[in-house]
Amino acid sequence: MSRETVTVVGAGTMGHGIAQVAAMSGHPTRIYDVSEEVLKRADEAIRRNLDKGVEREKVTAAQRESTLENLRFESYLEPAVTGSDIVIEAAPESLDLKKNLFGEIETYVSASAILATNTSSLPIGRIGEDLNHPERVLGLHFFNPVHIMALLEIVRATATSEDVLSRAKAFGAGLGKECIVVRDVPGFATSRLGLVIGLEAMRMVEQKVASAEDIDKAMTLGYRHPVGPLKLTDMVGLDVRLAIAEHLHTALGSEAFRPPEILRTMVEEGLLGKKAGRGFYDWTV
Repeated sequence: MSRETVTVVGAGTMGHGIAQVAAMSGHPTRIYDVSEEVLKRADEAIRRNLDKGVEREKVTAAQRESTLENLRFESYLEPAVTGSDIVIEAAPESLDLKKNLFGEIETYVSASAILATNTSSLPIGRIGEDLNHPERVLGLHFFNPVHIMALLEIVRATATSEDVLSRAKAFGAGLGKECIVVRDVPGFATSRLGLVIGLEAMRMVEQKVASAEDIDKAMTLGYRHPVGPLKLTDMVGLDVRLAIAEHLHTALGSEAFRPPEILRTMVEEGLLGKKAGRGFYDWTV
């Protein structure tokens, strides 16, 4: 596999997960975030994941060391992306933020560099519409935890070139992912299906149909989902799911995506899930 240089923009949960699998696959990988504290937490999280892998004999000691050697942490954008072959943006779900980021990134990278976004719902075409080379923009939607989940959803915008799509598929396969290709439509395939189940599960909690634990158990044992929809919501972040639900409710005009009141209330109260310690579950115990 080609050792393309990869830069991940954003060192949060998804960002450091993407950086870890890229580095584990032999790519020289840079991970950028404006916050030194976020970069420090990302480094610690990657090391914990690798240590657990070694402990469970899923990762060798040599693989752990080579992964860490492939990683470079940057708090300035220009040195982080200059010379990169693939830039994967994993910033918060804000269209303006992503457009501005890509506009700045384009000034530092070569014309052949792929610009990918990990967005789970925002339109890829809109993100790249103001760039000089929108044909090199596409979605690479990874799933949490990135080092475990096998799927990579590749989202092709109208402007995305065949060459960029082909390179993205080869990159995903090299990471050991099963790739699916979907059109640039609201919610793509996975967010549209996954979110509607999650929102209905929230309504069931709201209506006291069953506890969050039992609703999740119904899906993990009854439908063989690896994680229940409410625990998954906690892992993704309730604020993230609210933003996606609001976007899809507007874009698709479907009541299935109207955010339930329990979701709005919990976000207002700071119960954002795992990252905040509390959500539908208590993550402090």
